[in-house]
Amino acid sequence: MHILLHVCCGPCTVYPLEQLRQDGHTVTGYFFNPNIHPYREFKRRIAALRQFAELTDFNVEIDTRYGLSEFLRQVVFKEQARCSICYDMRLSHVAMKAAEHQADAFTTTLLYSKYQQHSLLKKKGKEYADANNTSFYYQDFREGWQQGIEQSIAMDLYRQPYCGCIYSEQERYDKKLRKSNHSALSK
Repeated sequence: MHILLHVCCGPCTVYPLEQLRQDGHTVTGYFFNPNIHPYREFKRRIAALRQFAELTDFNVEIDTRYGLSEFLRQVVFKEQARCSICYDMRLSHVAMKAAEHQADAFTTTLLYSKYQQHSLLKKKGKEYADANNTSFYYQDFREGWQQGIEQSIAMDLYRQPYCGCIYSEQERYDKKLRKSNHSALSK
């Protein structure tokens, strides 16, 4: 099959791309991530993806439009549902792109992360595939989590310290917020 792979970053692409290629698929990448903040982080992730693409002969289209304003318009006052909204923003766009390119299916490197909501990604992927007359290819890439990390380190790729959005950045670095979240979870 020809699969359009939504790419969130270079390091998270390592294992899924390897697996899809090993399974005999032709894979084209597409970077569309209006959630990434700040702008310097957005640019660093694009640079790391370009480095990865060159190292692995990976054909990837990169949408270089910085989408923070649109992301915030969608998410503000709905922060508890931000991941779901973010999936909608990205997967709907990627499904349209897959249909445009007449790919047999699309999938996403978000399925590589242990921190993403796989059942929700699978559900939304199928919905957007159906709406765009294409298919969503689900594969649980989490089994290769450590392998992908090790390979990305060996390639000397920039590895981002948080998911990408302004909220995940705060969760990563705001010790008071992390402490209050931990306290709320332990009750």
